[in-house]
Amino acid sequence: MSGKKKPLVIITRKLPDPVETRMRELFDARLNVDDRAMSQPELVAAIREADVLVPTVTDRIDAALIAQAGENLKLIANFGNGVDNIDVAAAMAKGITVTNTPNVLSEDTADMTMALLLAVPRRLVEGANVLKGDGKWAGWSPTWMLGRRIWGKRLGIVGMGRIGTAVARRAKAFGLSIHYHNRKRVSPAVEEELEATYWESLDQMLARMDIISVNCPSTPATYHLLSARRLALMQPSAYVVNIARGEIIDEDALIKMIEQGKLAGAGLDVFAHEPAVNPKLVKLAGKGKVVILPHMGSATLEGRIDMGEKVIINIRTFFDGHRPPDRVLPIRG
Repeated sequence: MSGKKKPLVIITRKLPDPVETRMRELFDARLNVDDRAMSQPELVAAIREADVLVPTVTDRIDAALIAQAGENLKLIANFGNGVDNIDVAAAMAKGITVTNTPNVLSEDTADMTMALLLAVPRRLVEGANVLKGDGKWAGWSPTWMLGRRIWGKRLGIVGMGRIGTAVARRAKAFGLSIHYHNRKRVSPAVEEELEATYWESLDQMLARMDIISVNCPSTPATYHLLSARRLALMQPSAYVVNIARGEIIDEDALIKMIEQGKLAGAGLDVFAHEPAVNPKLVKLAGKGKVVILPHMGSATLEGRIDMGEKVIINIRTFFDGHRPPDRVLPIRG
């Protein structure tokens, strides 16, 4: 890129300082120092002017917005692993390349999944809340704050990609029996390492698990994959953990089943209508039936810097005339 005019890169949210510093060195970078989500008119103005747009999961880059892109916009370098916030087909039709930041958040996300797997059955948040305020409590009792043991329980992983496999490795160390449903089986070596059982039928797996962990990507095919019908197959003593995308689960059905005692509880880091959280979920959290977190599954400084470095590599590679390593193509239906 030496000797060439630096591309105008508009970044929709504040990124870690090392990432922003490097972007300013390499590009004509326009930062969002206030970290305020861009309004729709601001996104329109950005997409009309930029050579590169760097959005995040909270920015809806749909076909209507892409239609207003200026002639200079050649690359949408998403700061995120998923691209369900971007109409990739519309971008491609307009000659705009889309990239993402895969394979850097698996371990962080798996850590948070494991945290929820422990927090919900063992009532960790409830216990922490007892000591809020003055820190006083009535003292230990044999029958107080009883949770459920996870050792020896059956964990069903929905989506055995990099994150699902990382979750399985952690869960196996905690004594859980590993089961999974995926579009295709993992390699025999991985199955042997994890002592994992493959279920071709998601329905049959759901009916036999103690804990379900949702780790699949959000696509049209996975919308409400855990539907009301499928949730009803689960045992009343079972728990659901979701750190993938909120729309993969029928959230209303999940809430209703927990309220009625047809499911033991849930640990959720994602929601159907983010950033809004269903008030019924908040109420259930207050009762200790669910643990809810504000979409922080991948929120580590190291992970965010790794994501930023991938964005930079994709931009540099593209403007050096090469295919960026993390190009995303439309999903063929």
